Amino acid sequence: MFRSRLRVHTCKIVLITSMVWFAMDVAVIMYYSDCSTGSGWGCGRIESGMATSPREGRADHHKGRAIRNHQSEHEDLDLSGWHFDYPVGQLKRWEPRPTVPDHPGLPGEMGKPVRTPPGQEVLMKEKFKLNQFNLLASDSISLNRSLPDVRLEGCKSKNYPPLMPTTSIVIVFHNEAWSTLLRTVWSIIQRSPRPLLQEILLVDDASERECIDYLGLELEQYVKTLPVSVKVLRTVERSGLIRARLLGAKEVTGQVITFLDAHVECTEGWLEPLLARIAEDRTRVVCPIIDVISDETFEYVTASDMTWGGFNWKLNFRWYRVPQREMERRGGDRTQPLKTPTMAGGLFAIDKEYFEKIGRYDEGMDIWGGENLEMSFRIWQCGGTLEISPCSHVGHVFRDKSPYSFPGGVVNVVMKNSARVAEVWMDEWRDFFFEMNPGARSVDYGDVSERRKLRKDLKCKSFRWFLENIYPESQMPLDYYYLGERPRQSGFTPGKSTTDRILALRVLVERRREFRQGMLAAYVDLKKLFDSVHLIFAESLEVLVMALEALHEEAKPLGLEVSWLKTKVQIRNVETQSCLDTLGRKSGENLGTSYCHGLGGNQVFAHTKRQQIMSDDNCLDASNPSGPVKLVRCHGMGGNQMWSYTQKEGSLKHANSGRCLQKPDSRDVTLPVLKTCDGTAAQQWVMNGSFKWQAN
Repeated sequence: MFRSRLRVHTCKIVLITSMVWFAMDVAVIMYYSDCSTGSGWGCGRIESGMATSPREGRADHHKGRAIRNHQSEHEDLDLSGWHFDYPVGQLKRWEPRPTVPDHPGLPGEMGKPVRTPPGQEVLMKEKFKLNQFNLLASDSISLNRSLPDVRLEGCKSKNYPPLMPTTSIVIVFHNEAWSTLLRTVWSIIQRSPRPLLQEILLVDDASERECIDYLGLELEQYVKTLPVSVKVLRTVERSGLIRARLLGAKEVTGQVITFLDAHVECTEGWLEPLLARIAEDRTRVVCPIIDVISDETFEYVTASDMTWGGFNWKLNFRWYRVPQREMERRGGDRTQPLKTPTMAGGLFAIDKEYFEKIGRYDEGMDIWGGENLEMSFRIWQCGGTLEISPCSHVGHVFRDKSPYSFPGGVVNVVMKNSARVAEVWMDEWRDFFFEMNPGARSVDYGDVSERRKLRKDLKCKSFRWFLENIYPESQMPLDYYYLGERPRQSGFTPGKSTTDRILALRVLVERRREFRQGMLAAYVDLKKLFDSVHLIFAESLEVLVMALEALHEEAKPLGLEVSWLKTKVQIRNVETQSCLDTLGRKSGENLGTSYCHGLGGNQVFAHTKRQQIMSDDNCLDASNPSGPVKLVRCHGMGGNQMWSYTQKEGSLKHANSGRCLQKPDSRDVTLPVLKTCDGTAAQQWVMNGSFKWQAN
């Protein structure tokens, strides 16, 4: 009896002792546990003793995320002074990669040009057609060639956070050359800190012709031998850059997505500046400086760090000089990131979760074109920041023309995408876009209701806010005094030549016959022709519009849409009734005049509050008092590009010379001249001073 009681008490003592030790173990573990969730003992004291850095220019949706020093794997790091927008436990330590060594004597080393050997010019030209670059030169260069360190000196000594997020690189290719694709991959591998490089995803957008031989199984086998994870994904049919990138984005496992093109070369220290900015603020989208790799010689040419992204009236992306206000914001430090209004779109890094939150890409867009402006507007208007890091350099093979086919045609694809951008993000400026681009009216841009809903759900700002706060230097009409003249719907006078009348009549009779047979196709064909009339010289254009006006009357009983016959703005000379016209000329070429066709395009000019006479991103410029007046890229600094105008006098007076713009003389009937101001009708020009895009 005694022994049995003793055994029971002994068991109780052992059980109680075990429970006490278990409770002590739990207490110790909880005290020294990871505080990243905020549940560990003492975590409140740790966090309350840390100051968080303020965020620049955005509503912080990650408040309260401060550095936690009790991360066992990083406890030896001094993280004071660094602020992270990620839990510290999710970030990786890293070390810079060693410099890729130079191999003197080999083609293209240190970014030097490769010359075509004598006797191989014909072969070079034949291969050039395949990818629109010198494939012979590319194939002779090492896949792991050395490049010069093109960074500013201040960038080379810049300190970056000791912990940063990982990135997945997404590269889309279609019929890409083996050497350029693999040189892209090797430049990433050799110049990216290994712990930060999660993987490389190569997305094959339905490569065709003989390319599929080496871009198929051979590529899949090759990437298995690489020292980092590289995967090959494939689209079933040609999807275009936008949808192919979305396919790649769905598969990434890194915290940041870095999009690159398939013919680039990353330079020393390219990745750290991009990830460092995002580590501090996940709503930053960061682009590198895009350097030039020659399509002829594959020479590496450093691009300017004094340009940023903008756009013109046709929503074409353009590089412009960084304005003084942005230089002052950076305190004159050229190593500091640029806040750019738009990005080129080929190369940028973005937090994966943020990419999803702000709506990824617009899946209603086709192939390529316009997606960069759409994302740029969306980032800025919806609370993010778009930057260019001057300390990150990536070279890109720029080609004169694309070697790829565009289902539906390049013009129609780009026009559709641009129309979607205008409809969703540009508010009343969408009307300006359609006024300046008559061809966009006829394009079916699809359903944009989901994108408009996205904008509403994200509580995005207006396009006016974007123009006033982010891009006041834009060519869009926010600070215009005058925007040409709106001519009458029918601006054609008698006096057409007999030949013109006969030609117009023939066109009309043919179309009338086809309409009466119920053939809509003829109408559509002529409408397409109308949409591209800015490519036709003035005499033919006048005849075409005569036929269109008559067609307008024929179309009414059939209930066809004729809104595309609207007239546009122009600057008209009172004496000659002719209009200023760029005649399709480029920057540096002479201004012209021609018959006032009222169809916009090359005859659209605006007088801005900076006293510029602007056509898209070119301005009237006169460096000599006697002319000629040229079209020169607008610089916004006055000087030769300053012109005064009042509706009462109607004269366009050049500020520097004090002379007035006058109708052309007999020496060149298309070239307006500068003459001493005399107030005659030859120097009077008509513009309109009332339009809804005018500044408040």
